[in-house]
Amino acid sequence: MHTSLCDDFGIEFPIFAFSHCRDVVAAVSRAGGMGVLGALAFTTEQLEIELRWIDDHVDGKPYGVDVVMPASSVGEGAGALDLEKMIPDAHRQFVEDTLRRFNVPPLPADVPAAAGLLAWTHDKARTQVEVALAHPIRLLANALGAPPPDVIEKAHAHGVKVAALVGNAHQAQQQVAAGTDIIVASGYEAGGHTGEVTSMVLIPEVVSAVAPRPVLAAGGIGSGRQAAAALALGAQGVWTGSIWLTAAESDTHPVVQQKLFAATSRDTVRSRSMSGKPARQLRTPWTDAWDAPDSPGALPMPLQFMVVAEAQSRMHRYCGDERTGAKDLVGTPVGQIVGSMRSARPAREIIYSIVEEYVETVARMNATLDAPVQG
Repeated sequence: MHTSLCDDFGIEFPIFAFSHCRDVVAAVSRAGGMGVLGALAFTTEQLEIELRWIDDHVDGKPYGVDVVMPASSVGEGAGALDLEKMIPDAHRQFVEDTLRRFNVPPLPADVPAAAGLLAWTHDKARTQVEVALAHPIRLLANALGAPPPDVIEKAHAHGVKVAALVGNAHQAQQQVAAGTDIIVASGYEAGGHTGEVTSMVLIPEVVSAVAPRPVLAAGGIGSGRQAAAALALGAQGVWTGSIWLTAAESDTHPVVQQKLFAATSRDTVRSRSMSGKPARQLRTPWTDAWDAPDSPGALPMPLQFMVVAEAQSRMHRYCGDERTGAKDLVGTPVGQIVGSMRSARPAREIIYSIVEEYVETVARMNATLDAPVQG
């Protein structure tokens, strides 16, 4: 399993693994893939700590960092306090009423309130980029389009390639024009922010639209058969995310992990309840509440996450307490591949199983070329 991206990055397999967990990132890179750390949830100080840890545990293997610099958001350039004032009282009340209905208590007084803004804005993401480029990363990815031109230039000056996630061929062409090195075609099946075109249709459209720019396939990929299909459609590698939520090294909450093991491929929903933009996640009473007729409706990014951030913290804190309904409410971004995630396996085992099944699949397909014509 080898493409030009393996040579570009010095990796053994063209398997890119997005994860917010540093242990997963390091384990994937050590196993021959390319771990990519999702930086969104970290403060500048926390990100520095995480990247130092990866530097010390990746055995010199390449890894990347993913930031969120949305093409559009409200209040761009405004401070957190100004953004807070833009959140309607009706939305705050809706959150509290929903939590109260499921008997989810407030956070203890000695537990700091959750940070609702995180790095959803360009200003905060830029500080993360500065931190990331001070480390030996090989890839800088943006989850919501291409980073601004000056960020791309700065990454290139550090010898770092830039990737951008897209949901259609037009977006892909825009990212190429902006100077992005790698396009990640993220199909409808994917977890987190994703578009409306399925992977089977999207991947060849994007490959044709941006050739010879390399394309990574994302959305519904967690096995060697799916990786083989992606490469058959013209991709130079695969961008995986959901499957790492149940890796043995993952820091996914045990309650959430059990819900993932029990879920089918029909138990996800593409909802604006998380960030204000459509993002596929585990379907729960929480996502249902935001889609109900009495919902005030999701706010634009980044206001939606700001209004639900503390609620998410409360759900995770109390989801193991059977006296509350937090277990029902708690969820996570995840793709339709969740229906195949049935047990916790080490990251190395996941990588090798993808490669082994890929080899078997290609061999089986090659055999069809020599099959006698029937009739």
